[in-house]
Amino acid sequence: MTATQPTPAPEVLRQHAEQAYAHELSALAAQDDRPKPPQWNLSPHAVLTYLMGGKLKDGTEITAKYVGHRRLMEIAVATLATDRALLLIGVPGTAKSWVSEHLAAAISGDSTLLVQGTAGTGEEAIRYGWNYARLIAEGPSEAALVESPIMRAMRTGKLARIEELTRVQSDVQDTLITVLSEKTLPVPELNTEVQATRGFNMIATANNRDRGVNDLSSALKRRFNTVILPVPDSLEDEVRIVVQRVAQLASSLQIPAAPPALEEVRRIVTIFRELRSGVTEDGKTKLKAPSGTLSTAEAISVVNHGLSLAAHFGNGELSAADVAASLVGAVVKDPVQDGIVWREYLETVAKKREDWRDLYKACRAVS
Repeated sequence: MTATQPTPAPEVLRQHAEQAYAHELSALAAQDDRPKPPQWNLSPHAVLTYLMGGKLKDGTEITAKYVGHRRLMEIAVATLATDRALLLIGVPGTAKSWVSEHLAAAISGDSTLLVQGTAGTGEEAIRYGWNYARLIAEGPSEAALVESPIMRAMRTGKLARIEELTRVQSDVQDTLITVLSEKTLPVPELNTEVQATRGFNMIATANNRDRGVNDLSSALKRRFNTVILPVPDSLEDEVRIVVQRVAQLASSLQIPAAPPALEEVRRIVTIFRELRSGVTEDGKTKLKAPSGTLSTAEAISVVNHGLSLAAHFGNGELSAADVAASLVGAVVKDPVQDGIVWREYLETVAKKREDWRDLYKACRAVS
């Protein structure tokens, strides 16, 4: 009888940043001769190189994780080397979560100490919870304690991450005040506390569009240094971001399609930027803005969806018809209001551009 072979673990759909870019992090660490804050894997200068990209002395290419103002990333990295926590704010799709993950990967080598903020996030997700079976059987004890990601980060001296902080109820948000100011997390049931070790800090993200949902208290705001991440400055910057991320996702998802033509991506990004800003790129035509955000992340999704259509139901090359199928859905969130905005854009802008004629016809066919 043949021995049963262990079933190989399926390849994960999305690796954590410290896994996907392990070769870059190793190369940076090997050549990093600058001072490092306590428990940091890399110096602030090397962390910045990891984020912004560059070429190392040994020829290793470091890909840019963030395309934008270098100074913003310098401020973010420098903040985490102090006792202040970092708050990244921006509209949806400005790479807040992406930057947060890569900062944690470069500094701590672990981006998984994460709390996802929602309206239902409770205190136990931020402080600690209990294994209720053991709690009932044994009473409060260390063995019955269930540590939150933040508590684990405090014990190990790593970065903790909180996504969408302003979606968390205000009273739950304020449980962070003691952690950020006193660097300690009391556990009154055990008459003890967890004190943060060197290297601990926190990165939170918040959405500009969530203002007024659960605004941070002034006491909590003071514990953060805020960095506002803007939308990409130029058309070419945004095109570059979309092309880079589409290539990474297409490889991960193994979509059997040719890379999208640069001009096709540029048309999609142009549409998003014009509708988002309410004016055409040349500044000559005013436009109504749709209800959606039309973020860079959504542009990436449109291209990816188009590639999937081209691969499985087309000739393997992204066409205007493949783009139109997902583009309309990205723009028209409200069938009435957004439908009017989209049709007006097609007739007043897209129709008049000779090199957009195929896209215009394809969008009209599905609108």
